[in-house]
Amino acid sequence: MDILTLFACFQPLVAFRTVRHFAIIAEAVLAMSGRCTMLGISRWTGKGGSYRTVQRFFASSLPWTELLVRFFLAHLFAGETEYILAGDATTVTKSGKETHGIDRFFSGVVGKVVRGLEFFIFSLVDVRGRKSYPLTLKQMVRTEAEKEAIKKRKSQLKQKKKKRSGKKAKRGRPKGSRNKDKNKLEMSVELERISNLPAGLMKLISVFVKIKYVAMDGHFGHNQAVLMAHFHGLELISKMRYDAALCEKYEGEQKKRGPKKKYGERLDYERLPVKYLKKSERKKDVITNYYNGIFLHEKFGCELNVVIIQKLNVKTKKVGQAVLFSSDVELEWEKLVNYYSLRFQIEFNFRDAKQHFGLEDFMNVTKTGVENAANLSFMMVNLSEKLLKNSDGRCVGINDLKSRYRGVKYAVETIKMVMKKPEAILINQITEEIGRLGSIHQPKLNLSPT
Repeated sequence: MDILTLFACFQPLVAFRTVRHFAIIAEAVLAMSGRCTMLGISRWTGKGGSYRTVQRFFASSLPWTELLVRFFLAHLFAGETEYILAGDATTVTKSGKETHGIDRFFSGVVGKVVRGLEFFIFSLVDVRGRKSYPLTLKQMVRTEAEKEAIKKRKSQLKQKKKKRSGKKAKRGRPKGSRNKDKNKLEMSVELERISNLPAGLMKLISVFVKIKYVAMDGHFGHNQAVLMAHFHGLELISKMRYDAALCEKYEGEQKKRGPKKKYGERLDYERLPVKYLKKSERKKDVITNYYNGIFLHEKFGCELNVVIIQKLNVKTKKVGQAVLFSSDVELEWEKLVNYYSLRFQIEFNFRDAKQHFGLEDFMNVTKTGVENAANLSFMMVNLSEKLLKNSDGRCVGINDLKSRYRGVKYAVETIKMVMKKPEAILINQITEEIGRLGSIHQPKLNLSPT
């Protein structure tokens, strides 16, 4: 009944029958062990959760973004804290040929291209609580035309490399090339695919929270991603290459005629100017320096607020650095570093969805089935966060939560067979004791009647 009560906020969006099925499936996912497939879920459901019911649930079209936002607003939203938007993609390994959208995608976990599915997720990140709540996702499906274009581009790059190997490249710009408008939004196919996600999400969440920043990884550290963020009224926080060609703003005398000079000296990462140093700290043998300034890049149409984090190992003399940037030049450098580090919280959502809630396990092959399975796993991530908050310290993590639900499931089924009319206090004692079995953290609770 606890889960059914939490899902009551869905009623304006879906029928009560769907809400009830939702609660039955969610309870089964929390209690079950083994692979989280439709057949596996049906084996752990109680009354009203047959295999056909589970199949019908996964075959129905549901407004997932609205459901995720409604659940977040009803149970997880804290009005006094600050939120930022975070976006990232995750790859799910799959075999076979029939699954909708199956293709070859790069997996950061494996470190190579694998066969499977890719989903792009946007989540709200609580800045103070350092928690991420996934709110909308989309499956990345490449069209045949896009696949052919990728193959053609790769073959052209190979031909260019062969031509350049024997001859030295000519200096200067190619003949006939023209200047491009750097402030004109010309999104790639990938950006077009994900551009609708923040648009729909911002409409839903702008009613109760104001979002200014979106944090994305280094794959989106380019000018078109900045323009896409501006198009949605957001400022981008991302990462550049460690050797990005940044220039200082030109502050010398300008010519009386002709275009004004904009780019100053190029930034030398081996000799960074002391005037940009904001903080230096040492932990054991590693010295970390933080540099911050407003710089220009020839491929960006706006000034960039850049933070260079440089680490020096005193013993080995090795130097490493990361270049973070934001399109908001007024953002404080400490906040820029903090906001980008918060982007990693979405990775914990991916881990929990794959490890505990079936993102790696589902065997659905249709477009609707795949969409429902992926969205259900992320809904379970948000639900588990709410249940952990309500557990009063009895459950510290998802492993504890699942152990508790599994133990309670066993206890209830056993009580049904042994006792016809058990007392309520006895049921509570048994379920609490059995629910603690197998959990990592086992608090001792006094449940004796007073």
